[in-house]
Amino acid sequence: QVQLVESGGGLVQAGGSLRLSCAASGRTFSSYSMGWFRQAPGKEREFVAAISWNGGNTYYTDSMKGRFTIFRDNAKNTVYLQMNSLKPEDTAVYYCAARRLPVVAGRAGLYDYWGQGTQVTVSS
Repeated sequence: QVQLVESGGGLVQAGGSLRLSCAASGRTFSSYSMGWFRQAPGKEREFVAAISWNGGNTYYTDSMKGRFTIFRDNAKNTVYLQMNSLKPEDTAVYYCAARRLPVVAGRAGLYDYWGQGTQVTVSS
Protein backbone atom coordinates (compact mmCIF):
# COMPACT_ATOMS: atom_id res chain seq x y z
CA GLN A 1 0.00 0.00 0.00
CA VAL A 2 1.21 3.49 -0.86
CA GLN A 3 -0.05 6.64 0.79
CA LEU A 4 0.27 9.95 -0.98
CA VAL A 5 0.04 13.36 0.66
CA GLU A 6 -0.05 16.52 -1.44
CA SER A 7 0.94 19.97 -0.24
CA GLY A 8 1.79 23.37 -1.64
CA GLY A 9 -1.56 24.49 -2.92
CA GLY A 10 -2.99 27.90 -2.19
CA LEU A 11 -4.18 31.19 -3.60
CA VAL A 12 -2.03 32.95 -6.18
CA GLN A 13 -2.53 35.78 -8.62
CA ALA A 14 -2.57 35.17 -12.35
CA GLY A 15 0.96 35.01 -13.67
CA GLY A 16 2.29 33.69 -10.40
CA SER A 17 3.88 30.36 -9.52
CA LEU A 18 3.31 27.49 -7.13
CA ARG A 19 5.19 24.28 -6.45
CA LEU A 20 3.13 21.29 -5.41
CA SER A 21 4.70 18.40 -3.54
CA CYS A 22 3.52 14.84 -3.13
CA ALA A 23 5.15 12.78 -0.41
CA ALA A 24 4.80 9.02 -0.71
CA SER A 25 5.10 6.35 1.90
CA GLY A 26 6.57 2.94 1.20
CA ARG A 27 9.87 1.52 0.01
CA THR A 28 8.83 0.98 -3.58
CA PHE A 29 8.29 4.61 -4.55
CA SER A 30 11.32 4.61 -6.82
CA SER A 31 9.82 1.84 -8.95
CA TYR A 32 6.52 3.65 -9.54
CA SER A 33 5.64 6.12 -12.21
CA MET A 34 3.84 9.18 -10.87
CA GLY A 35 1.26 11.56 -12.20
CA TRP A 36 -0.56 14.76 -11.45
CA PHE A 37 -4.22 15.29 -12.30
CA ARG A 38 -6.62 18.10 -11.57
CA GLN A 39 -10.34 18.55 -11.24
CA ALA A 40 -12.16 21.85 -11.47
CA PRO A 41 -15.70 22.29 -10.12
CA GLY A 42 -18.24 20.69 -12.41
CA LYS A 43 -15.58 19.15 -14.63
CA GLU A 44 -14.04 15.74 -15.03
CA ARG A 45 -10.63 14.89 -13.66
CA GLU A 46 -7.97 15.97 -16.15
CA PHE A 47 -4.46 14.68 -16.72
CA VAL A 48 -1.70 17.22 -16.07
CA ALA A 49 1.68 15.50 -16.17
CA ALA A 50 3.43 12.20 -15.51
CA ILE A 51 6.98 11.04 -14.85
CA SER A 52 8.64 7.67 -15.16
CA TRP A 53 10.24 5.80 -12.29
CA ASN A 54 13.65 7.41 -12.67
CA GLY A 55 12.55 10.78 -14.01
CA GLY A 56 13.95 10.01 -17.42
CA ASN A 57 10.65 10.36 -19.21
CA THR A 58 7.97 12.97 -18.71
CA TYR A 59 4.62 13.53 -20.34
CA TYR A 60 2.36 16.58 -20.30
CA THR A 61 -1.00 17.71 -21.50
CA ASP A 62 -0.31 20.06 -24.43
CA SER A 63 -1.88 23.09 -22.76
CA MET A 64 0.55 22.81 -19.86
CA LYS A 65 3.78 22.24 -21.72
CA GLY A 66 6.22 25.02 -21.05
CA ARG A 67 4.34 26.24 -17.98
CA PHE A 68 4.34 23.15 -15.75
CA THR A 69 7.27 20.90 -14.88
CA ILE A 70 7.08 17.56 -13.14
CA PHE A 71 10.13 16.17 -11.39
CA ARG A 72 10.90 13.74 -8.59
CA ASP A 73 13.40 13.04 -5.86
CA ASN A 74 13.43 9.34 -5.14
CA ALA A 75 15.70 9.81 -2.14
CA LYS A 76 12.90 11.86 -0.56
CA ASN A 77 10.02 9.77 -1.91
CA THR A 78 8.57 12.96 -3.34
CA VAL A 79 7.27 14.13 -6.68
CA TYR A 80 6.79 17.78 -7.51
CA LEU A 81 4.81 19.91 -9.90
CA GLN A 82 6.26 23.33 -10.60
CA MET A 83 3.56 25.58 -12.03
CA ASN A 84 4.49 28.90 -13.62
CA SER A 85 2.50 31.56 -15.46
CA LEU A 86 -0.65 30.42 -13.73
CA LYS A 87 -4.01 31.32 -15.20
CA PRO A 88 -7.45 31.49 -13.60
CA GLU A 89 -8.42 28.40 -15.61
CA ASP A 90 -5.76 26.45 -13.72
CA THR A 91 -7.94 26.70 -10.62
CA ALA A 92 -8.71 23.16 -9.48
CA VAL A 93 -7.99 20.51 -6.91
CA TYR A 94 -4.70 18.89 -7.87
CA TYR A 95 -4.18 15.21 -7.20
CA CYS A 96 -1.06 13.13 -7.08
CA ALA A 97 -1.23 9.53 -8.27
CA ALA A 98 1.09 6.53 -8.29
CA ARG A 99 1.25 3.69 -10.77
CA ARG A 100 2.85 0.31 -10.05
CA LEU A 101 4.41 0.27 -13.50
CA PRO A 102 7.53 2.35 -14.22
CA VAL A 103 6.37 3.93 -17.49
CA VAL A 104 4.30 7.08 -17.85
CA ALA A 105 0.57 7.08 -18.47
CA GLY A 106 -2.04 9.76 -19.04
CA ARG A 107 -5.25 7.96 -18.08
CA ALA A 108 -6.52 8.15 -14.54
CA GLY A 109 -7.72 4.55 -14.63
CA LEU A 110 -4.14 3.34 -15.02
CA TYR A 111 -3.10 4.66 -11.63
CA ASP A 112 -3.29 2.57 -8.50
CA TYR A 113 -3.03 5.05 -5.64
CA TRP A 114 -4.31 8.57 -5.15
CA GLY A 115 -3.75 11.39 -2.73
CA GLN A 116 -6.50 13.50 -1.22
CA GLY A 117 -5.73 16.55 -3.33
CA THR A 118 -4.63 20.11 -2.74
CA GLN A 119 -6.59 23.19 -3.79
CA VAL A 120 -5.03 25.66 -6.20
CA THR A 121 -6.87 28.92 -6.78
CA VAL A 122 -5.65 31.46 -9.30
CA SER A 123 -7.21 34.91 -9.10
CA SER A 124 -7.47 37.24 -12.06
